Amino acid sequence: MNKKVIIFSAPSGAGKSTVVGHLLKKYPFLEFSISATSRPPRGSERDGVEYYFFSEQQFRDLIAKDAFVEYEEVYPGSFYGTLRSEVERIWAKGHVILFDIDVKGGVNLKRIFGDSAMSVFVKPPSIEELRRRLEGRGTDTPEAIERRVAKAAEELGFESRFDKVLENDCLERTLAEADSLIEDFTGLKA
Repeated sequence: MNKKVIIFSAPSGAGKSTVVGHLLKKYPFLEFSISATSRPPRGSERDGVEYYFFSEQQFRDLIAKDAFVEYEEVYPGSFYGTLRSEVERIWAKGHVILFDIDVKGGVNLKRIFGDSAMSVFVKPPSIEELRRRLEGRGTDTPEAIERRVAKAAEELGFESRFDKVLENDCLERTLAEADSLIEDFTGLKA
């Protein structure tokens, strides 16, 4: 298998992690790229599972060492990035890399990997529905939810910079469409 990359991006709360989780269970040739972040863990998140967690200074030190394929300061002092070592680890196994990444990171990865990558933007049916989903999670403060909703409005403007767009208004249909995208891009079935 050649070195392929599939990128899923979305405003927080659009459902991208649900779609990615479904794909990872269904397609054994896909492997999740664990992103690095300088933010603290949320809920039951564990280092090396959902993210590699670093302090802001550790993250800045890794930037200085050119350890990232890409990184972004999403909020002041809150970094997210893709470690070069993570990409190499997954490709060494012959797997297709599956990214669950913020919108700007998704645009950056598509630019870096070009035709070896398929970028997919998952969008919520509306900002109101997005707010409802974020509130339903119960993991963020009201202030954090307001920041995420404001950021989502900005991120929706990036939709046209992705290869494919999935509107997550009906989860069953969204998952079926995601399956088709994976199979068409990789030429592989579950």
